[in-house]
Amino acid sequence: MDTPPKTAVTAAPLHPLLAERWSPRSFDSRHELTDVQLTALLEAARWAPSASNTQPWRFAVTRRGSTAHATVFDALAPGNRAWAHAASALIVAAAETAGPDGADRPWAIYDTGQAVAHLSVQAQHEGLAVHQMGGFDRDRLAAVLPPRVTPVAVLAIGGRDDPARLAEPFAGREVAARERLPLEALQLAVEPRPAAAAA
Repeated sequence: MDTPPKTAVTAAPLHPLLAERWSPRSFDSRHELTDVQLTALLEAARWAPSASNTQPWRFAVTRRGSTAHATVFDALAPGNRAWAHAASALIVAAAETAGPDGADRPWAIYDTGQAVAHLSVQAQHEGLAVHQMGGFDRDRLAAVLPPRVTPVAVLAIGGRDDPARLAEPFAGREVAARERLPLEALQLAVEPRPAAAAA
């Protein structure tokens, strides 16, 4: 089901894929994510930028109804389990925070976030919804993932459903206006420091 768009009110025109993207909780429990759609989402993530082209992101894809999906779902915080069960897939976005040689990758978390952002824009293009979650048991998920990766977020992905099907407080949040801080609140001033006095 297509829910009414919640287009962002912006200070300058944005591409519709960005202006109309938001994070619903009302997922259609009958929707199935196709292999073609899934490949497109992962390809979008694959072509994200990364420090020294290390590409540290890794994705554990679990589809609704599978044992792997149940494992990821059980690791979610209770507030997320209340609605995420209806999503077509739960994808764990993880970062390889150390290279094969053991060297630290200090930008891995940042780069993984960029890959997820690419994925979310492609999902918007595909007519899919993505809700990114930080509410989950990281140790529990880390225990079922390969070594050397750190779970960063869990993505609920699927088709949208009627917000009225959700219980409160989630139903109200679906129809609430979108809010962001004003641009001026996000901008920092660079203050030159006085030169050190000569000894």
